[in-house]
Amino acid sequence: MTLAPDPSSAPDLPPAGAPLVARGEDWDALRAGFRWPRQAVDPGAAFNMYEAICGRWARIAPDRPALRLLRHDGEYREWTFAELDRASARLANALTARGLGRGDRCGLLLPQTQEALLTHLACYRIGAVVVPLFTLFGEDGLRMRLADSGASHIVTDAANLPKVLAIRDDLPALRIMWTVDRPGDGAWGFWQELAKGRDAFATVRTGPDDPAFLSYTSGTTGPPKGALHGHRIVLGHLPGFETHHDFAPQADDAFWTPADWAWMGGLCNVMLPALFHGVPLLAHRMSKFDPEEAFALVARHRIRNAFFPPTALKLLRQVESPRAKYDYDMRSIGSGGEALGASLLEWGNEAFGLTINEFYGQTECNLVLGNCAALFPPRPGSTGRAVPGHVVGVIDSEGNELPDGEVGEIAVLAPDPGMFLGYWNQPEKTAEKFVDAPDGRRWMRTGDEGRREPDGHFFFSSRTDDVITSSGYRIGPTEIEDCLTGHPAIAMAAVIGLPDPVRTEAVTAYVVLRPGVDPGPDLAGELTARVRARISPHVAPRAVHLAQSLPMTATGKIMRREVKRMALERGESHGGDEN
Repeated sequence: MTLAPDPSSAPDLPPAGAPLVARGEDWDALRAGFRWPRQAVDPGAAFNMYEAICGRWARIAPDRPALRLLRHDGEYREWTFAELDRASARLANALTARGLGRGDRCGLLLPQTQEALLTHLACYRIGAVVVPLFTLFGEDGLRMRLADSGASHIVTDAANLPKVLAIRDDLPALRIMWTVDRPGDGAWGFWQELAKGRDAFATVRTGPDDPAFLSYTSGTTGPPKGALHGHRIVLGHLPGFETHHDFAPQADDAFWTPADWAWMGGLCNVMLPALFHGVPLLAHRMSKFDPEEAFALVARHRIRNAFFPPTALKLLRQVESPRAKYDYDMRSIGSGGEALGASLLEWGNEAFGLTINEFYGQTECNLVLGNCAALFPPRPGSTGRAVPGHVVGVIDSEGNELPDGEVGEIAVLAPDPGMFLGYWNQPEKTAEKFVDAPDGRRWMRTGDEGRREPDGHFFFSSRTDDVITSSGYRIGPTEIEDCLTGHPAIAMAAVIGLPDPVRTEAVTAYVVLRPGVDPGPDLAGELTARVRARISPHVAPRAVHLAQSLPMTATGKIMRREVKRMALERGESHGGDEN
């Protein structure tokens, strides 16, 4: 069932801790009987994400554990909902005292920490818009996102503040910087100012469609685009979250993910829905994923539920006899971003004694397809079936829904509570994301090609654009190409993904030199280092190849698909000039 024809007649949210999807025995029956709560579909309803994931719990169960913080130095601390409530109120007062108001954007450049969660809570209370930023972003990556969003504040730490200071002159909107370590270099002290604030704050009234955060997605024909999400986003994720965790929440559930909270996977697949259901959340971001450490952490902190990107699972699989080494007892694992395959699913059963549930979504509309091993066995290679509350189809270029078995573009019927509000300041790009079908329905296009089988399972086949899927990240080539052509030796660049056994795809660059340039032996390393420093290590090319020319269209656009086809014909997987 999709949105109620009359949102005002939709039911209210269930009591705190109760699921949106009632446990049943038949998937189709769950879908047929599902109804979105009014707060997800009625623009006039009152709904605030802070209230949903913290405020109501602070009132009814103030001492309930909410956040379990494990720092790199081994320091451990638990936060109750009441403690998060009071601290976020103080922070909201501190932020408003420095001019942050409703609708203002606040950059958040932190790993999984208590300060990151408090910033989310405080901004939602104010009605401000959080701009999550990956700590591995370099100066160019940060400059683009902070400038485009017009962020007036940023919260970061001593490790990342120098990058912000280096680009501040290029960011006229950025007025206030906060650092969680110590005040200085023009930045206010996060904890010092928080301590001065009152521990009460009147949360502003917001509705489901009021902006909550701005998440930047990969760009293939231009810079990354800011996908703006409303407060209803947490509700839109709940059916997929609950079902791919085999009907969460359950007694003794406790969540963790190695995925950074700056990405939709960490933020919306774990952090927000876990807190919504009052389930303890472990915050611990590894500087580099270590599979042995991950097993030890899961055992030591009694983690029962996790989101592991496929690359993390492949690395975990390299640990020999983990059940003999570590005393863990997990109840559910979700994974998404790329197909796991039969062998990885089989390993998951052996290593964890459970079936890993794959799911599907993207920054603009997430967790719309999924598996639920508690109700039906997964089909290897399938991204799952349409989740209760979401209508997903396969369409042609005109928006006509195709019959089962035919390959077309996977699309999500609009409106949908999990769907973005639009691209920030790019109405034309927002319009391009949707197609109005002849039958009057409106579909959000995903850019992914696939098919639906008669039993409802969806199978992904390829991208319709040039997004690269590497180590669980969706990477747009344009930003990398711009960085490469900024090097004085490079005239043109094409960036593609080539098959890699661990990463799924490895970022690979093909560059054309400027006339008269001698590349020298160090050019490939220089180019890789340039991308690592200016954008982010996670998008840096694993290989750089010199090319005499690149295939182009009649209008001068580089044909990345042709570059990829020729590379595969030459038998290249992840390139030859590794860096």
